Amino acid sequence: MTAPLLVRAARGERTERPPVWLMRQAGRHLPEYRELREEYTFREAIEDPEIAEEITLQPYRRYGVDGVVMFSDILTCLEPLGFDYHIESGVGPVIENPVDGPDDVARRRGDVRDELSFVADLLDRLSESVADEDAVLGFAGGPFTLASYVVAGGVDHRRTAVRTFRARHPDAFLELMERFAGVVAEYLQMQADHGADAVQLFDTYAGVLPPADYEQYVRPLHREILDSVDLPTVEFVRNMGGRLESLAATGADVVGLDWTVDMTRARAELGETPVQGNLDPSLLFAAPETVRDRTAEIIRAAGPEGHILNLGHGVNRDTPIEGVEAFVETAQEWEW
Repeated sequence: MTAPLLVRAARGERTERPPVWLMRQAGRHLPEYRELREEYTFREAIEDPEIAEEITLQPYRRYGVDGVVMFSDILTCLEPLGFDYHIESGVGPVIENPVDGPDDVARRRGDVRDELSFVADLLDRLSESVADEDAVLGFAGGPFTLASYVVAGGVDHRRTAVRTFRARHPDAFLELMERFAGVVAEYLQMQADHGADAVQLFDTYAGVLPPADYEQYVRPLHREILDSVDLPTVEFVRNMGGRLESLAATGADVVGLDWTVDMTRARAELGETPVQGNLDPSLLFAAPETVRDRTAEIIRAAGPEGHILNLGHGVNRDTPIEGVEAFVETAQEWEW
């Protein structure tokens, strides 16, 4: 059986057209999602496999994307390490028991497969629902991004709290990162066992670290996590335009690019390493013709081998349907 288009691109193969999916494609920009969410809290939606499957499949039915990313959240990995959280409207994630100093890092370690079994159940369902030519995608948050939440107690746009914690308590910071890395690796292995065709590691905020700190604290853990999974892997860290070689050195099969990276330059720097990206999400608010033109520029610059078309970050909540349609259709209609 031929591998899904997205998997072939992740392997660096030449594909007849670029596979396409969007980060955060299952979510707030879809009216059917907003209607369904009126009945459930966010935690209820992600922890009920039947509801999560429906939400996952909504963009698949509407747009015909090539990658179906499971509806979940990066913060699920907090649960096996003893952190409780909730999503507060207008605020975002709130950690109910954040790290209270360096002696509070070593929380109890729960069983990942037991505590996050609802994700395994969701992937089992998706494996039955999604056509063989399309890919089921899993994901997890990276150690630094997860640490930034539990140290700050919630959203910290400058990641000041976790950077300060690293400076004051480097040993405790490293222990916290290693504990997250262990949980994330096991979590991704579980996803592989339950039908994921590829997985993405979102350590979105790690790009705020100085290069030396990224190399010392983050990159070795990323490599450890990605090496533990026998599936195509995508590495995504924002604000790494001048350090793409560091992302490739994690051993990821695919380097995710944010919208600040020039695709032509990225291809020159990364050589044969497959890439994913990288339209600016705000461009989906432009006229459909503009969306098509800018998307075509990215596709041409990336070339026919080893490119997964995506945004440079997630879909914004007020994004017009017409913009997403233009983006996806440009890939679907492409011929090399």
